[in-house]
Amino acid sequence: MSSIDTATVSAFRPSIHTSAVLRQVLLLGPRLRGARVLDIGCGSGVLLAAAAELGAAELFGVDVEPDALDETGRLLGGLGLPARVETGLGHLYAPVGARRFDLVLANLPHFPMHAASVDGRLPTWSDGGRDGRRLLGPMIAGLGEHLAPGGSAIVAHNAFTDLDETRAVLAAQGLTMEIADRLLIPVAAEKLIWMTPEILDRELGRTIHRIGDHVFTEVAVLRIAAPDAAGAAA
Repeated sequence: MSSIDTATVSAFRPSIHTSAVLRQVLLLGPRLRGARVLDIGCGSGVLLAAAAELGAAELFGVDVEPDALDETGRLLGGLGLPARVETGLGHLYAPVGARRFDLVLANLPHFPMHAASVDGRLPTWSDGGRDGRRLLGPMIAGLGEHLAPGGSAIVAHNAFTDLDETRAVLAAQGLTMEIADRLLIPVAAEKLIWMTPEILDRELGRTIHRIGDHVFTEVAVLRIAAPDAAGAAA
């Protein structure tokens, strides 16, 4: 593998957030057989790969980074599975138009900071804007238009990025939300220095915990459900 390829793999290596979403995908097991799956911000492609191995029939990966789509294609192409694979370069739902999916996955940049390169990642990796909702907000707001009846979504969501607002936006679309998992993750000092100061001050001792020289933040993994054709939530 060339040094360029190694750098690409490193830039899109799965994060702790991705691992948490992956766990929920794996728990779906045989329910994914034949499913249409969208991953917004597909990065390495590992979430789509897991869905493919569980029998998903159609996979669509979206990212703003061309190298991420290349990496996703490389990973999925190496599996030798029969799933139909598409990728689209662009912002959130733009590459998929009006299509709907049985499962939508999202581990988007939603750390409250502006673009900066941290820990070998691309500048877009953590850029959630001042409040962390630059991408998370419109993704949640458009979810109802892209879930099939009875479909669901699994979304990584930092607890300091206003879970109550997310719940309200989903409810207005007729979608239900539950917290499928919670975890506490460390934040590196070189990333913390970029965090919006007002959010750090507000959340310290609530969803952000400092223990000596170490800082940890709370993360929720959301399971969001759309009603089926009869009106019942999935």
